[in-house]
Amino acid sequence: MPITIQKLTDTIGAEIGGVDLTRPVDDETVNVLKSALDDYSVLVFRDQAFDNDSQIAFSQRFGALENMLYKKEGDGGTPISNITNVDMDTNEIFPPGHHRLTGNSGNEMWHTDSSFKPVPAYCSMLSGREVPPEGADTQFATCRAAYESLPESEQRQLDGLVAEHNYAYSRSKVKGYSPPAEAIAQVPPVQHAVVRTNPGNGRKNYYTGAHASHIIGWPLEKGRHLLEELVVRATRPEFVYAHQWQPLDFVIWDNRCVLHRATAFDSAKYRRVMRRTTVAGIGPTVSETGEALAVA
Repeated sequence: MPITIQKLTDTIGAEIGGVDLTRPVDDETVNVLKSALDDYSVLVFRDQAFDNDSQIAFSQRFGALENMLYKKEGDGGTPISNITNVDMDTNEIFPPGHHRLTGNSGNEMWHTDSSFKPVPAYCSMLSGREVPPEGADTQFATCRAAYESLPESEQRQLDGLVAEHNYAYSRSKVKGYSPPAEAIAQVPPVQHAVVRTNPGNGRKNYYTGAHASHIIGWPLEKGRHLLEELVVRATRPEFVYAHQWQPLDFVIWDNRCVLHRATAFDSAKYRRVMRRTTVAGIGPTVSETGEALAVA
């Protein structure tokens, strides 16, 4: 079957059909999917019965994979992130108040994966192994369409700005949660360009989210206000696609230009078992002299 592409909204997202990603895919298919990701920023695939090995194998076709940060449960340090409310040792739902659930709640803030790393992520790939029958949507917001909606004068004001992204800062906003010191030590603060350009099609977007702490060279609160205002603009309804998960859905999104967040569900009642792989980006977004790079 030929690959089909159906737009999901006017500004973001496409559903892709006609391909089984759990089987080896050829270079032509990978190139088509990469081009579609450049164009639509979020790709949705149905009925993809991945296990961890097949998900890793497919994800590696897009580039080198990141290893996940340290976790107390011992499932860090691998290319697969367990985003779940289920204890993998006992197969039981974590009890209310468990630190893993508190940590998971941080995913309900608008963010982009791995912006706290020196080379931020290219794309993330999320497999819905077990999904609740209600709630637990994932929302995606396009910072590309939001940037393009800005007056030209405001676009120019953003050009050349650099922001600090800090994992410890974003986790400090999660009530009742203290991230492991081992995880914090892995990711000291980094700097990234506020405006990024897609190397495939030349379209610009701004780069912000929960990990973005402040603007370099600006008063702290002024910079934070700007970064938060950019999030507010990107998350207007016309720039958002809300994915309602079905079992075995597989979603790829472009972290370079998309914010996302999880939404709440009854985690004491329903199981949610997701597996994420994250493809590393290429090169930093800021030069050694601290200047924003034109293409990142």
